Amino acid sequence: MKLELLAPAKTLEYGREAVNHGADALYIGAPAFGARQAATNSIEDIEALVKYAHLFGSKVFATVNTLLFDDELEPALDMIRQLYNVGVDALIVQDMGLLECDLPPIELHASTQCHNTSIERIKFMESVGFKRVILARETSLEQMRSIRESTAVELEAFVHGALCVSYSGQCYMSQYLNQRSGNRGCCSQPCRSTYDLLTADGRTLMKNRHLLSLKDFNASQHLRSMIDAGVSSFKIEGRLKDLSYVKNITAYYRQLLDSMMDGHEPASSGRTTFFFTPDPERTFTRGYTDYFLQGRQPMASFATQKSIGKPVGEVATVGRMTLTINSKETFVNGDGLCFFDERNRLQGFLINAVEGNTITPNQMPRLRIGTRLWRNQDQAFEKLLQGHTAERKIAVRMLFCVTRRGFSLDLKDEDGVSVVQHMASEHLPSDRPVKSSNTIVKQLSKLGDSPFVAEEVVDTTEGRYFITAGTLNELRRKAIELLKEYRIKHFRPQDMPLAPLADGPLPMASAVPDFRLNVINDKAEQFYKNHGISVLERGLEQTEDYAGRPLMTTKYCLRYELGCCLKEGGTCTTPSIAPTDTLLLRNQTRLFRLEFDCAECVMRVYTE
Repeated sequence: MKLELLAPAKTLEYGREAVNHGADALYIGAPAFGARQAATNSIEDIEALVKYAHLFGSKVFATVNTLLFDDELEPALDMIRQLYNVGVDALIVQDMGLLECDLPPIELHASTQCHNTSIERIKFMESVGFKRVILARETSLEQMRSIRESTAVELEAFVHGALCVSYSGQCYMSQYLNQRSGNRGCCSQPCRSTYDLLTADGRTLMKNRHLLSLKDFNASQHLRSMIDAGVSSFKIEGRLKDLSYVKNITAYYRQLLDSMMDGHEPASSGRTTFFFTPDPERTFTRGYTDYFLQGRQPMASFATQKSIGKPVGEVATVGRMTLTINSKETFVNGDGLCFFDERNRLQGFLINAVEGNTITPNQMPRLRIGTRLWRNQDQAFEKLLQGHTAERKIAVRMLFCVTRRGFSLDLKDEDGVSVVQHMASEHLPSDRPVKSSNTIVKQLSKLGDSPFVAEEVVDTTEGRYFITAGTLNELRRKAIELLKEYRIKHFRPQDMPLAPLADGPLPMASAVPDFRLNVINDKAEQFYKNHGISVLERGLEQTEDYAGRPLMTTKYCLRYELGCCLKEGGTCTTPSIAPTDTLLLRNQTRLFRLEFDCAECVMRVYTE
């Protein structure tokens, strides 16, 4: 099984750096209809990224994973054809209406927005032609193993980044509050807002807390288990994150996967050398959770939705204008430190001056001895990441030969790709063959900033001819360009038309044929009808009928986070919540009712 590291590409530049830092594949926003409306790219930039990625054997997947209205299907199809023509390797899609359209023979991946949570649903996706299914973030290791045993489709899973509190594709909160649909790529992230927690009889239990905000996902300690469970693609979230995050996190997981390759094939070519030590705590993080990989655990970030960074120590002394930190870290001017105050609110300050572990803040905070500190702005690390942080090279063997009319250079890379470059030249005898041969090997080995590194250079002429350094350089340059062009041109795998559909209806036991199927065009409705599912109602983006319908369906449980899980029979003391209490969330003037389905172990959020 090939193991693929899949990294985000916000832009062409970000995508190139992700490849340089070891990504086997990239996912990038198309010009329109992607689930991150703020991360779109032109066809020209995507084409340039495709060429760069294909040089290293890395793939490029375009996100076309929003729901589409009827009048958007044809423009989406025109765009998809352009993406196919510039060499995009796969489409990530959500709207099933596209499968009823005349798509080019391009590989399809079922977005996590498709609510890929059960074996039945994933079998369905496989049956209608998807080459790959992106698992719901809530999928446990045990569920991954069961899915792998029951299906043959490729499985992709998230390993790092921000978490949606709701099941992807099943969140309508932003649409309800702001007419900005997450299923249409413009989520306003109401889960990161502050809420008050109330009881139906009017008691206020908590005020102004981030009650729906989660820590960030980090599955790095479970990569081996995910591989053993049958996952082959490991996805880093972050098309809206900055470049330092992409470099740092891609490098971190590249090194981890490389250490686990026994019995597995790499999914792309080349070897990456890093000029820094990756550390996921030194770029954006709200703190980490492994979510549901090993079952339910605390995962909320009540105090803040912001990055807290890396823990760096505790306050040792507090002076009038300075403080000393008990820490092994090195601090520099401009670093940002943060802490949680006595009310568990996030506070922060910048460092104006440093002398050892004694620092002068830009504004003296109210701190006590023993207070824990985190660094959420690491100036030295950020400066390091702004420079040349990685280099990726493809090994190549070079064979220098004499021909009837001159000389040739035969290149064969680590993937077995071969090219031969000829050059007309006089055959001038050399009176110092050893020196001539050494010069040939030395000049041909100088591959500089090309994507190749000379693993072996063989001079079959044994230095019998005198050849100028300029001639050798020109021959090498042309040979390298020929190899680059050949690798890019011949990268594209066999076209992947949709798999033949099974006769008659297909099983999808987990499908509820109501608004949660997210059907907002006629093609999607026809798709489900063709497979034995009668759509009872259109999606909320079209009907905007929210009464009695869950705005969020989430495996995250607020009662569990507060220590009063109804399933486990717990009773909260702080805050005091009785098992019979109906709980409400209040965001400014909006009220939302919480429903706890203990049989399914999910929480639902309704408008009140």
